[in-house]
Amino acid sequence: MTGLIRSLTDKFCSTSRSYILLACLLLIVLDSCQEKKDYSQAITDGYYFHEAQKQVTEVIIHDIFSPPVATRIYSYSSLAAYEVVAATDGTNYAPLMGQLNGSEAITIPVPENIYPPLASLAAYYHVSTALIFSEEKMTEHRDSVFTVLQEKGIPKDILEASIAYGQAVGEQVKAYAKKDNYHQSRSFPKYSVTNEPGTWQPTPPAYMEAVEPHWNKIRPFVLDSAAQFKVNPPPAFSTDPSSEFYKKALEVYEVQKSARKEQTDIAMFWDCNPYKMNVKGHVMFATKKITPGGHWMGIASIASAAAGKDWKGTVEALALTAISLNEAFIACWDEKYRSKLIRPETYINQHIDENWVPLLQTPPFPEHTSGHSVASTAASYTLAQIFGDQLHLVDSTEEAYGLPIREYDSFSQAGSEASISRFYGGIHYMAAIEEGIKQGKQVGELIWKKISTKPKKVISKN
Repeated sequence: MTGLIRSLTDKFCSTSRSYILLACLLLIVLDSCQEKKDYSQAITDGYYFHEAQKQVTEVIIHDIFSPPVATRIYSYSSLAAYEVVAATDGTNYAPLMGQLNGSEAITIPVPENIYPPLASLAAYYHVSTALIFSEEKMTEHRDSVFTVLQEKGIPKDILEASIAYGQAVGEQVKAYAKKDNYHQSRSFPKYSVTNEPGTWQPTPPAYMEAVEPHWNKIRPFVLDSAAQFKVNPPPAFSTDPSSEFYKKALEVYEVQKSARKEQTDIAMFWDCNPYKMNVKGHVMFATKKITPGGHWMGIASIASAAAGKDWKGTVEALALTAISLNEAFIACWDEKYRSKLIRPETYINQHIDENWVPLLQTPPFPEHTSGHSVASTAASYTLAQIFGDQLHLVDSTEEAYGLPIREYDSFSQAGSEASISRFYGGIHYMAAIEEGIKQGKQVGELIWKKISTKPKKVISKN
């Protein structure tokens, strides 16, 4: 009996060892299959870059960055992502570092074991996180995206190497950004309001101080200087009802009184004022809104998806659009604080109708030229060069902020509407819009003359 029990026990143990061995072999096979999972399609289009940019926009709104500062954030973030594109696909894309003012080409060797789109995305997150205040909002978003990508089969070693390379590229772009005079400008003196007739005065309801009076001291990417494209000055200031200046102010006053619904809708859609303050009784609170640059970066994302751009083409479009916006704000702000012109709201209240209130809240900086006109014209010009001007655009950028979709048959149509929206809203005289459009076009044209994302073709001597 004892022998029978020992025999059965030995047989069971032998069988158990076989099962254990089989289970181990199966785990090895499964692990091997997971390691060899094809992850090449984890990132093919611009989706993850769109999502990263949306998060940057949300943080910009949350942290209340000014329109010029917001475009700086978009610019360096997109530039870092683009430099990874150029480094990993030199056949089709040329680096911008080395072409931009004061920049040096990035010479970091590209590791063999990286996934380029992930490295590009890592560069974007790395730089954008460094340029905002609410870093935790960006890192949480980044980590959630990286987790999703890892679940798509990107091996740990490839993931880590890609992130490390993207961050290394980002570090060099950050070093370039530190030399643009932005940090020094944070300690420059505030704008001094004067009583000189016709000059800018703070406007209701918050009477905020002037925003970024020294932005013309920021190093541009492409412009020779902030003053490269000086515009015609505004009409000579006058309170005489027969003067040109009075008539220009009266235009603003009258267009709002007789505004059609379409004009009002256009004004509201393109408001993009991150400083809007609301007053209820003795309580004042802010309504956080997207910046003009944020709106156009959203359009660049929408256009990339509509045109079927892959991730590389998307990053290229974002980088070039951001640079165009950045240069536009530098040129525009240079003129604003040269002319220091009084806003329509102040002039109309003092000389035409003391009870008049513009449809849109007046932003806190001088009037001439129109920032929307310069930036929208420069951005729409660049987007037209990338996609062709006739791309049908379904602009849902403002939908997240309670505004309906608007559609355009071309980028230039969208740019023109953005420009005139400031007249409909009571923010600008027509001269600021007309001169702003001219200035924006000059900025856009210069960018396409001075830099290129296309490699130079080498002509064989054979």
